[in-house]
Amino acid sequence: MPFPRNVKVNPFAIMVASLLILGLTGCRRKSDLAKEASITVYGFSVVKEPLENEIFPSFQREWQAKTGQVLNFTPSFAGSEVVTNQIIAGVEADVAILAIERNADRLVRPDVTRNEWRKLPYGGIVNRTPIVIIVRQGNPKRIRDFADLANPGVRLIHADPSSSGAGQWGLLAMYGAELIKSEKETGARDSRRAFETLRRIWKNVLATPESARQARTQFERGEGDALVTYELEALQLQSKGLPIEVVTPRATVFCEHPVVIIDHGMTPGKYALVELFVRSLWEPTAQRAWVNAHFRSVTDESLNDRFPRIELPFFVKDLGGWARAYPEIIENEWKQRIQAGK
Repeated sequence: MPFPRNVKVNPFAIMVASLLILGLTGCRRKSDLAKEASITVYGFSVVKEPLENEIFPSFQREWQAKTGQVLNFTPSFAGSEVVTNQIIAGVEADVAILAIERNADRLVRPDVTRNEWRKLPYGGIVNRTPIVIIVRQGNPKRIRDFADLANPGVRLIHADPSSSGAGQWGLLAMYGAELIKSEKETGARDSRRAFETLRRIWKNVLATPESARQARTQFERGEGDALVTYELEALQLQSKGLPIEVVTPRATVFCEHPVVIIDHGMTPGKYALVELFVRSLWEPTAQRAWVNAHFRSVTDESLNDRFPRIELPFFVKDLGGWARAYPEIIENEWKQRIQAGK
């Protein structure tokens, strides 16, 4: 029986699921299990560290302790659009952790998965992070908000919205911030102001790498004056002692990241194992791992006390959801009016 939505899995979940898998595969004893099992995880670029450093090893240890079986993870990381396209094209994957809900919904098709990912805990969202700006130490360009990225002489690095979830979130952050601020100031959203701000910012874009991680690497090499990216990327760079500063805009979007089980062709036993792993991503151990990597927790707000406060936070739902925000802002405003005109 599936766990109820938005309810934490109890400490005995792994043992229960182990027994479920033993039953589904017709095994009666631990010794009847195959010596090894595997889960293939495709993820957008910046989930690499928490998965490989903490989440995979922790789950492997607990699984082996409960079942005696060795569990191997095979991960692959790239931009969210790239990952989604790879899975649709037929690569073997069991789990996808994506940067945007639109990509998760693209996977729900008969030849990929029928998994109703929104019925997972917390609506299928495993973590979140706001979009911020990274600048050089001392902030020589005096960048305090997104609009300052349009100032003369600013050279901006921004992940490519055509391939990267971070790129799409960045557009929504810069455009949406002007909508939210104008509404706060006048009571009405000024779409013309939002478009003009985004248009002027985009004139200063120096490079559009394929993913958030590639954009960060380019900035680390000394290119550009500013980088629009996830807060977690900024805090990871800061923790490495790099000569940078993090600018938290007055208004910015919270990126929310969904997980999908790719169930096409899965046996019942494999599905039980994969679902157990996926549900563990909301358990305290995994949520602390996300926070250790500078994502914000979706299950425990006390874990988020370490992060800066955002004055005017907003979500994609405040822009009409992805079904409206993608065609209106990314396709029409950016791709057709700004990018094509450039």
